[in-house]
Amino acid sequence: MLLPLFILGGWQLITSRHLVEAAFLPSPSEVASAWWTWAFGAQSPFTWTSGTFVAFSLMSMKRVFLGFAIGATIGLTLGILIGWYRVAADIFDPLVQGLRPVPMTAWLPFATLVFGIQEPAAVYLIAMGCFFPVVLNTAAGARQTPQLLVRAALMLGTKPHMVLLRVVIPAAMPSIATGLRLGLGIAWVLVIVAEMLAVKGGLGFAVWSAYTFLRMDLILAAIVTMGVYGWCTDRLVVVISNRLMRWQKGLVRQ
Repeated sequence: MLLPLFILGGWQLITSRHLVEAAFLPSPSEVASAWWTWAFGAQSPFTWTSGTFVAFSLMSMKRVFLGFAIGATIGLTLGILIGWYRVAADIFDPLVQGLRPVPMTAWLPFATLVFGIQEPAAVYLIAMGCFFPVVLNTAAGARQTPQLLVRAALMLGTKPHMVLLRVVIPAAMPSIATGLRLGLGIAWVLVIVAEMLAVKGGLGFAVWSAYTFLRMDLILAAIVTMGVYGWCTDRLVVVISNRLMRWQKGLVRQ
């Protein structure tokens, strides 16, 4: 907690001494006041800057979680297949490696042409961004499963068709967790890009609209909000993954 407080204190000091023009860097109190109006002010059909914070947050969360769920599901499935089955790796890995260097923002015109300026365009872009870190980390984790564990499982009576479920996937869990964290972080980046250009409403729409009207206080309020949401969702993934991987800490399932 000390670092954020230190940054907040330095920010307040800079603005109170007028070292930077208020138009470019409003004070923390001004940002808090703008956020309060944005969150709890009376709604108006003529402006989004009052009373729309909850609705915009829910829009962004919906797009992030839906896109992340789609991209992570496909990435996990394909990553396990690529990492464990040579045939799947020969078929799918060249395609994944060929598409991976393409910047995610380059897919935005494609998404808007195919889906229009609508919700599916944002979900598609987020799913694409989440897919690649998940599939690469999952494939690497499955590929690095120690053969000693596989042989031990077979010797102890595990059926060959159950090795994937009982040995490979648990062994790949640390890599899978890393891929999910990376994918979720990218999801929060891409939802802002998508909402700026492809859909209406959401935190990205708020940032772009605030920029249009030079409302730096609302831009900073939205940035801080996105940072908090991203941190909270990342901690959620960490907690769940730690729960699933208790064996890493030497805990025995009761």
